[in-house]
Amino acid sequence: MGAVSLSLVRHGESTANIAATTAEAARAEVIDAPLRDADVPLSQVGAAQALAVGDWLRGLPDDQFPTALWCSPYLRAADTARLVCEGQRAALPVRVDERLRDRELGILDALTTVGVEARLPMEAARRRRLGKFYYRPPGGESWADVALRLRFVLADIDREHDGGRVLLITHDAVITLARYICENLSEAQVLELARATPLLNASVSRLLRPSGAGAWQLDYYNRVEHIQQSEAPVTVHTGDRDVFPR
Repeated sequence: MGAVSLSLVRHGESTANIAATTAEAARAEVIDAPLRDADVPLSQVGAAQALAVGDWLRGLPDDQFPTALWCSPYLRAADTARLVCEGQRAALPVRVDERLRDRELGILDALTTVGVEARLPMEAARRRRLGKFYYRPPGGESWADVALRLRFVLADIDREHDGGRVLLITHDAVITLARYICENLSEAQVLELARATPLLNASVSRLLRPSGAGAWQLDYYNRVEHIQQSEAPVTVHTGDRDVFPR
């Protein structure tokens, strides 16, 4: 037996999200994001989005309110979790787990798509040949690598939260791959999901498994009504997830 619900929240907009979108629009080769990926903070908009997630959480009925919160250690996710937990009707112990960190891009970090083609053409060609799911940049991770560490996280959640309702605050690739694992999606299906439905900042998704065992069922995905009802804008920072910082 294990958890009965997983609520998946992407962190609010980060300063690196803005820098990456700006660099791509300018067709620059390098993203102006000098901080280590783990230290990238929320933007002002991202902080407001996180507070809107807190409003969503406060509006849940008692039988849907999380019993545990697991979070990526990266600052943009940790700060989202801190803001979400402010003023809640019940304390939520936060479990920080490095396996929920974003995908590591290795040699591609801080390069745009244009930058990879210009500076690392052999890597660009290798990525096209192997495909997005299995391509691992030197010093980085493939999507399959992230899925492997996420499988261990989900197994630990089941062991520690029998019958529990768990909230995860993490990154877009991790959330997409959680669906890949929990719903037994194929490579083609998860890549189509990522292409067709980019995850919005501070969006909320939920998977249900009332018995605590077996396959999960998707309840909803990529919801942002809580942001639309607040004064914060909805933001989408898309692009090649093998290049952009998260």
